[in-house]
Amino acid sequence: MADNSLKFGTSGLRGLVTDLVGPASVRYTLAFVDYLKGKGALAEGDTLLVGRDLRDSSPAIAGAVVAAARHAGLTPVDCGELPTPALALESQRLGAPAVMVTGSHIPADRNGLKFYVASGEIEKADEAGIIAALAHVDGGEIDVRPLGSGESSALARYERRYGSFLPNGALRGLRIGVFQHSSVARDLLVRVLHAFGADVVELGRSDVFVPVDTEAVSPEYSRRAGVWTADLVLDAIVSTDGDADRPLLVDQCGNFVGGDLVGLLTAKFLGADVVVTPVTSNSAIEASGYFENVVRTRVGSPFVIAAMKEAAEGAVVVGFEANGGVLLGSTARGLPALPTRDAMLPILAVLGTMRAEGKSLSELVAQLPPRHGRSDRLEQVPAERSALLMERLGADAAGYFAELGRVDGVSSVDGLRFTLEGGDVVHYRPSGNAPELRCYTEAASVERAAELLAWGLAAAERVVR
Repeated sequence: MADNSLKFGTSGLRGLVTDLVGPASVRYTLAFVDYLKGKGALAEGDTLLVGRDLRDSSPAIAGAVVAAARHAGLTPVDCGELPTPALALESQRLGAPAVMVTGSHIPADRNGLKFYVASGEIEKADEAGIIAALAHVDGGEIDVRPLGSGESSALARYERRYGSFLPNGALRGLRIGVFQHSSVARDLLVRVLHAFGADVVELGRSDVFVPVDTEAVSPEYSRRAGVWTADLVLDAIVSTDGDADRPLLVDQCGNFVGGDLVGLLTAKFLGADVVVTPVTSNSAIEASGYFENVVRTRVGSPFVIAAMKEAAEGAVVVGFEANGGVLLGSTARGLPALPTRDAMLPILAVLGTMRAEGKSLSELVAQLPPRHGRSDRLEQVPAERSALLMERLGADAAGYFAELGRVDGVSSVDGLRFTLEGGDVVHYRPSGNAPELRCYTEAASVERAAELLAWGLAAAERVVR
């Protein structure tokens, strides 16, 4: 049985709501359960945790997951609306698998399932096992019932995790805007920042789902951020994507801070020995000299997690992606490991750094090595058209980049990342879970990075359209 748009990408299963609601959600849940039972990792009567974000489609999909778990002989626990890292923390605490219903930052007509085993996020081998099991399950006629508000204890435990992460009153004197939109952590953020003494201003709450992508902030939100910081005299604006595993930070001038720089500042605050991050992250990480070792991976938390596991015993290990989601691979500053993307940790770490060093957010960024990154995407680009661009670049990169200069190096760790003479970088990567082509650039100045991005998108457009 085909499920059309549904496929695994860099962060779980995703696809159109019309393909996911109903039997497909049941089938994928049953396949996940059968796969774990086949490994001896799950037995009759065991617990399956279920969480969801604030999309209109999420309750129905979560209801199908709960019904499938019950049909399979498990004891489903509906954890309600909560951040993905909060569900992951509960899964780790109980040693129980979990399913998070979320499409993260993608539009509301899409949604997804993130699967967790007792040890954390599933790996690529687990994805293959679920897909194989899918051929032997049948969604059938399973009674799917509406869900209530869910059990809130997992969310409360996640909030307590950060209760003593900073000293009492650590954020006193900071005036912080919380861009709430439809983030599942919008009220949690306000409570936590208030608890540390910040003066919190609530901004932009929405009753409809808003697809906020922390790697490609829209011109509308850039404009609004500038107005908010100026009119309300804010020291920073903080927010997350839909399921609160990616942070968004804006400085006091209304400038968005790249997620990889947020990750760098967080790793420094945590005293990291080893940093693990994808090839798309800013090279200022190495140039800073803050860390003993920097390991580069493909894009996607499964690759970051796999590399974190290889770190030396006793090292403080911090992983993060270019979207700013931080994965804690070891205990750091008294905080136990949580190897899944988390937005609360980097938000608190960066704000805590501002107060500890007595500097504004823009000053913290300015003291980093002068490497500036920009990224954006071409939407509605079918996979075969992205493949055409990759073929063109593989065959004649020199010709493609002729007007920019000589190609000095290329990395194929994930997509194709070209280093040009003078150190400029242009990186193309087809999305793993949506019909999109992403372009990343890096240069010694903001202006040059923006110029490269505009050039890179226009050049790719001529090939893929």
